[in-house]
Amino acid sequence: MVYLTRVVYNARHLTLFKLAGLSMQTVQHIFEQNKTPKPLVAAINAVLDASKEIAFLLQKGAMGGVLGCADQENVQGETQKKLDVISNDLLKDTLKACPEVAGIASEEEDFPVPANKDGEFLVIFDPLDGSSNIDINVTVGTIFSILPSNGGDGSDEKTYLQSGRNQLAAGYVLYGPSTLLVMTTGQGVDIFTMDPTTKEFVLTDCQSKITPSTQEFAINMSNQRFWAKPMQNYVADLLQGEEGKLGKRYNMRWIAAMVAEVHRIISRGGIFMYPWDNRDPSKPGKLRLMYEGNPMSMLVEQAGGLSSNGDIAIMDIQPEKIHQRVPVILGSKEEVETALSYQ
Repeated sequence: MVYLTRVVYNARHLTLFKLAGLSMQTVQHIFEQNKTPKPLVAAINAVLDASKEIAFLLQKGAMGGVLGCADQENVQGETQKKLDVISNDLLKDTLKACPEVAGIASEEEDFPVPANKDGEFLVIFDPLDGSSNIDINVTVGTIFSILPSNGGDGSDEKTYLQSGRNQLAAGYVLYGPSTLLVMTTGQGVDIFTMDPTTKEFVLTDCQSKITPSTQEFAINMSNQRFWAKPMQNYVADLLQGEEGKLGKRYNMRWIAAMVAEVHRIISRGGIFMYPWDNRDPSKPGKLRLMYEGNPMSMLVEQAGGLSSNGDIAIMDIQPEKIHQRVPVILGSKEEVETALSYQ
């Protein structure tokens, strides 16, 4: 049903109107301020519609019957949480119903899923990053990336194998004490907060920037013995603090959800690393290039930071398969450059 919805800009109190769909102040911002084409706005809006439903289910928690495991594995051989499956289905169904979407690819799907043959975009997503945190009520999020379809078939994996430089939009919805949208369409990074009363996303931080230097790092130290020697040396120097080679004291953080780690970096700087390790030669990294590496790298670069696999910028990697994994080093520019100097 088509209807008028009032959209309010935080601080500026600018009243605007959107003709169609759910209420989204975000839609007006990216269309008016970033000159984003209407079809791309529609694809982004579809992601947000599903994300609001995911936020609602997370808020219900145990009362909604969505906690615990789903007794099945995804294509990576990982045990899925119930809300992994539910979130994936919500996004898949919503995006398939969006005429602008030609096809979708999900971390939880074995193969790409066709949507609309005349659609202009491919939407790639991790429906619920950090899902191991669900049962303990710790921050999780939905990560998304939008690519041009280039007239390709949404069911053909080759259509999706584009470098991160081809992304038209990328972002994440963070489900925490407040629900946030952090997004870029190639014109910087904006942060929106969902008003719990109106369910509208309100612009709360325009053109967010990552501080170039930092004294915080995030890495899973339990894997230290498996890292390459240069990474072991770098982290050892971090731990030496002001008495060591780097000459300053660092704090370590680890939330076990990339979406939360990256949000901290965008908010106050830092470096996040999930480096190469030697546990499984078939998996050069834990994180997925298409679902996590590329969208987060676009956000980090648009906010003034750097993102690398240790050799080249992540967005310069030419994907070879849809579920490809990649080592990740990203965050504050100066600290990432320091980390890379050890390689």
